[in-house]
Amino acid sequence: MSKSPPDIPSPLPRPDDLASGSDAMVRHIYQTVFERVMNQQLAPGTKLPEAALCQLFNVGRTTVQKALQKLAHDHIVELRPNRGAIVAMPTPQEMHEIFEARRTLEASMLVLAVRRATKKDVAALRRHLKQEHAVMHTWKQTEWAGLASSFHLRVAELACNPILHRYLSELLSRCSLIVALHEPGGHASCEHDEHARIVDCIASGDEAGAVQAMDGHLQELEQRIRLVVQKPGNSLARMLGVE
Repeated sequence: MSKSPPDIPSPLPRPDDLASGSDAMVRHIYQTVFERVMNQQLAPGTKLPEAALCQLFNVGRTTVQKALQKLAHDHIVELRPNRGAIVAMPTPQEMHEIFEARRTLEASMLVLAVRRATKKDVAALRRHLKQEHAVMHTWKQTEWAGLASSFHLRVAELACNPILHRYLSELLSRCSLIVALHEPGGHASCEHDEHARIVDCIASGDEAGAVQAMDGHLQELEQRIRLVVQKPGNSLARMLGVE
């Protein structure tokens, strides 16, 4: 993206920016929408009109636009030209392509992780597994989804390649949303066991076993996804919990 020449001053903030465009409110709107999506209270395809969000959160349009842009960047909402924002709604083809790319990338990174992992690294992964086990049956979808994604990022960090790690972070963001919205409940224990097998392979230096376990884990995860769009039956205010 090109930058403005240094001798051209930036435009002054509009009154809307000064009055209600604080970073705190942007974060609040972002977090509210994010949590409601991850907890399946905002269904895929739900419209998020700017005017309605301004009224519900008592903020100006600039603040809402900033929040929606951040949500779109993380693939939580889609910004449609001249039609407004909706909760992201991937097609079956998009979902398959995302998981295919993720399986390919994680397989390559896992080989590097197995080669470079130390006993200290393996111990840290096992501590993470204990955290997963602790929340496995709490039905806290947001917390479980965060731990599950964090596990894959922790493994990826062992590859010691920040460029690959950045690519995986983006894929994980999109996968986590799809899983949270469309995976039937009751599979946390299965996923936890699959994570444990991957750690066991890393600990024993079994590259082929680790890749096979990861690939099977991600294929099982994809096969459980059911892309069903639920028609919202409540008002936007109720779905956002800001009535």
